[in-house]
Amino acid sequence: METLIQIAQLILCLSFLVILHELGHFLPAKFFKTKIEKFYLFFNPWFSLVKKKIGETEYGIGWLPMGGYVKIAGMIDESMDKEQLKQEPQPWEYRSKPAWQRLIIIMGGVIVNFFLAWIIYTMLYINHGDNFVDNSKISHGIAVDSVGRILGLQNGDKILKVDGVTQAKFEQLPLEILFGDNITVEREGKELTFNLSDEGKRDVIKRAGKNFLSVRDEVIVDTVVGNSPAFISGLQKGDQIIGINGKTTRFFDEFSSELSMHKNDSIALNVLRNQETIVLKAKTTEEGKLGFLPKATVIEKAAVSKELSIAESIPAGFHRTISTLTNQIKQFKIIFNTKTEAYKQVSGPLRMFKIFKPEWDWTFFWSFTAMFSVWLAFLNVLPIPGLDGGHAVFILIEMITRKKPTEKTLEVAQTIGVVILLTLMALVFGNDIWHLVTGK
Repeated sequence: METLIQIAQLILCLSFLVILHELGHFLPAKFFKTKIEKFYLFFNPWFSLVKKKIGETEYGIGWLPMGGYVKIAGMIDESMDKEQLKQEPQPWEYRSKPAWQRLIIIMGGVIVNFFLAWIIYTMLYINHGDNFVDNSKISHGIAVDSVGRILGLQNGDKILKVDGVTQAKFEQLPLEILFGDNITVEREGKELTFNLSDEGKRDVIKRAGKNFLSVRDEVIVDTVVGNSPAFISGLQKGDQIIGINGKTTRFFDEFSSELSMHKNDSIALNVLRNQETIVLKAKTTEEGKLGFLPKATVIEKAAVSKELSIAESIPAGFHRTISTLTNQIKQFKIIFNTKTEAYKQVSGPLRMFKIFKPEWDWTFFWSFTAMFSVWLAFLNVLPIPGLDGGHAVFILIEMITRKKPTEKTLEVAQTIGVVILLTLMALVFGNDIWHLVTGK
């Protein structure tokens, strides 16, 4: 059932974005009196799931969830329909329209995707405000695991800047570090700048960014699990564990590391309770656990929740859209860096559903939809023949040189673009299938 909910969220997200993107082409084409032959949600090679002709346009749903398309009469597109182009240009065809009209038609989808993300982010700010953990208030610095250490980070580091930019929001740090080249930290009272290793980024990507970086906090008990070793030892909510067997473990990373060395073992917990130090006897489980949840004291103190007015939400939504676009561009640097092996983790529709939560979460859904809308805008604006950006390049060349490319040139470019896109599609699907079959 959880998987079905995740798949349903993905399908709804893709359907919403594709329909609006294609409307970005459809509406200006109609406005400029250009004939639309087909309007499809998803691709339909060989057959369609649903189709119906209304007026001059066939509307349908394809079976391949890799996007959608609007087939515009007189346009050389991925359908490679050359028969129509052999006839004399008609006034209702795309090729007969002025260059500026064709540019608006072809870039309409990208423009819609950008403004859609801006609107969604703005509405999220209006409804939920700006909620984040203030990085400047992380009093004890960070805790890192082996992957974080490969990146060059150490427990207790206070992250100040990434690529020279001050970092205000702690939850943004993993992504900024992954995309960054260098980092500035405060370590033992001194400011230090160093490069981030590609090997460390590779391991971060393999683990989907999980656990390599967290807030360093003291070990204060929040909840004790019933009948657990912690419960039996007499550990109570509010107790602060400051040592194991007399060895100081002020922070949770130190405590966890020391505890892992005492699996299925009797230990003495040095506990601070009501300003007094006491010793509690406990026996760990075979996994080296005690059975309690720590209190996130630092995060609670550093948490910021700001209500934003409509006037404040609009520029905040725009800034977040631009920030998301910048991160999308940075992703390509990671993907094409063979040392990070990020290309192995690229997901397509067969695995993308796992991004969504197993329960329906509208806030996450809309946040992801906005991010993915920016991603679609960025992908489509790339100057690859077959994509909107590829078509736009030829139109811009025409507007500058005042000379229209020959249909043969456009056909060759479109063929090259289709080959590139089909190759990328095969790689993405192949990567999905490999991960699903191997379970990795």
